[in-house]
Amino acid sequence: MNKKISLFTLAAALVAVPVLAAPGGADGNAVQTRADAQAKATQMFAKMDANQDGKLDAADRTAQRAERQAKIFASLDADGNGSISKAEWDQHGADRAAKRAGRGEKRAEAGEAREGKRHGMRGGHGKRGGHHGMMMMGKADTDGDKAISQAEFQTAALARFDAADANKDGQVTAEERQAQRGAWRAKRGAAPTAPANQ
Repeated sequence: MNKKISLFTLAAALVAVPVLAAPGGADGNAVQTRADAQAKATQMFAKMDANQDGKLDAADRTAQRAERQAKIFASLDADGNGSISKAEWDQHGADRAAKRAGRGEKRAEAGEAREGKRHGMRGGHGKRGGHHGMMMMGKADTDGDKAISQAEFQTAALARFDAADANKDGQVTAEERQAQRGAWRAKRGAAPTAPANQ
């Protein structure tokens, strides 16, 4: 059982690795160099290595989960008294409903009719993402110790960068990122979508 849990933990950690290969700028159009990918991998690893022991494993996942839970509790406990009252819980629910309504209005104004499709993809992606993460974990954990070292993490990130760098010029453009996403979709059996700029 513990072995299975640690595999899922590592898979979840590695789901972040594809992001390193093709992030671009905020608009997704920036050119990324191999040095950029390496720097981003270093930053991501440091962020994910919660206990700073130089590897990603179940202990890091547990620490991250505890940190998220503490942040959620603090956001609910508006008066900071260490407990969540019914009024605080109700206020939190009302705030979330207002945010959802605001996002819905923005989507409607922007003519975004893909909301249902996007939510559907999110649910399906969770299943595929877990499997994808497990495959990535197997590739990145080159020494088979059920943990990802910083060197293994960087190697996996740079391999993904190199795969996206179709013309091997040491840079990944928005077009190369789009092509890589299309290849991933095709591999998973999903139809590729047209680039956003077209």
